[in-house]
Amino acid sequence: MGEQRIKAALQEATDTQSVNIGAGVLASIPDIFLEGFGDSPAIVVADGNTFEVAGKEVRRRFEEGGRTMIEPYVFPAEPPLYAEYGNIQKLRDSLREHDAIPVAVGSGTINDIVKRSAHECKRPYMCVVTAASMDGYTAFGASIEKDGLKQTLSCPAPRAVVADLEVLEQAPKDMTASGYADLLSKVTSGADWLIADALEVEKIDPTGWSLVQDRLRGWTDSPAELRAGDQKATERLMEGLILSGLGMQYYQSSRTASGAEHQFSHLWEMEGLGHGEDHEGIPLSHGFKVGVASVAIAALYELIMERDLGDLNIESLHDSWPSREEMELSVRAQHTRPDLEESAVEQTLAKYISAGELAQRLELLRDVWPGLREKVRVQLMPAEQIREVLQAAGCPTGPVEIGLGWDDFETTYLRARTIRKRHTVLDLAFETGILEECVDELFEPEGFWGRAAASRAGADGTRFVGSFRSDVREKHDDR
Repeated sequence: MGEQRIKAALQEATDTQSVNIGAGVLASIPDIFLEGFGDSPAIVVADGNTFEVAGKEVRRRFEEGGRTMIEPYVFPAEPPLYAEYGNIQKLRDSLREHDAIPVAVGSGTINDIVKRSAHECKRPYMCVVTAASMDGYTAFGASIEKDGLKQTLSCPAPRAVVADLEVLEQAPKDMTASGYADLLSKVTSGADWLIADALEVEKIDPTGWSLVQDRLRGWTDSPAELRAGDQKATERLMEGLILSGLGMQYYQSSRTASGAEHQFSHLWEMEGLGHGEDHEGIPLSHGFKVGVASVAIAALYELIMERDLGDLNIESLHDSWPSREEMELSVRAQHTRPDLEESAVEQTLAKYISAGELAQRLELLRDVWPGLREKVRVQLMPAEQIREVLQAAGCPTGPVEIGLGWDDFETTYLRARTIRKRHTVLDLAFETGILEECVDELFEPEGFWGRAAASRAGADGTRFVGSFRSDVREKHDDR
């Protein structure tokens, strides 16, 4: 069934022509390459680790099949490879010395670097997956750090993708757990799209929605089995990640798979916040950050769902709505890095609406709220349940686990809204005037994160959240 679903999804894809997931499918690589690229020469691109894991075998298969091969391009294993534009320039300049088709052998970082490099050389590429770690394999665009900012650079998805389950099973468990967290985040991003659709900001595309959401619960229902290395659970995860990527490719936007939880993660990445407790100074995986952020957004949703947004004082909200100039000043006050500040201003003003337009949107919200609230409740999972399944998969679920201070974590709720023009639950809360009060509730001693901080204090002696909140308020006043 999974193979049939992917085959059907490929009919909607703009770039990817074939996807092969299964045990032992590395053996099929020469035939898949021939079908997608004809007699073109090939070059394996990997890092020191992925070349040992699968790159050598891919090269051997090609050579046995009589394929013309260019000497592999292998990034060093140390320091860990990062998806920054300098690495794209290095690979691009090397690729321009020949006309071979790059075959990316690796996970997210290698895939993104090869994807953009191949695009700048005006040629397609193939991807051999080494870990079920994220949903970007079949997505359009590459997530790259450029000019100090995490950006999605435009470029086509791979023409062919191969994911050998025997290789995926050998991947570090943290990478598989990261992929699980990335896929589970579609629960909250889907709720965000429901809101944007109901408020006529961005209508739901039925195909884009279906590719990601229809089987999401089934793909994510076996976290413990996945952590134990069950092949079927790994296959379901990989299928979900591939279809999520195809959804983005089809819609030509990450809206199908990314919402406020990704804005949290992108903000942390751009500011260099968050790292593994056992890997000080090494950037934490995207999926782990998104997982913690999914818990955070689900907790915010629960507070919003308790309120009757159909009974707002629209006149008061209209009168207190900031002008465009006031909004810009507010955004600038929230960011200290000049490059991020300018980007946040641009993104925020791109979705700015006037006070009159706000009133119209809130009147629409008043009318649709009963039905919308029910749709969102059906879409979401309780924050505590999200936390439990993430823990079962081996993922972190709170800020301290990803090396993030409580003060930076709290202010993320207020600042993440500004870094993307996409309308999410953060905008809903801001436009209805309840964002700050909801954040206050989350971090009060009896709130979701207040209880979490108190629990950690009892476990390891860290200070109770009450003193932490007074420190946060002082920092807010200094901004």
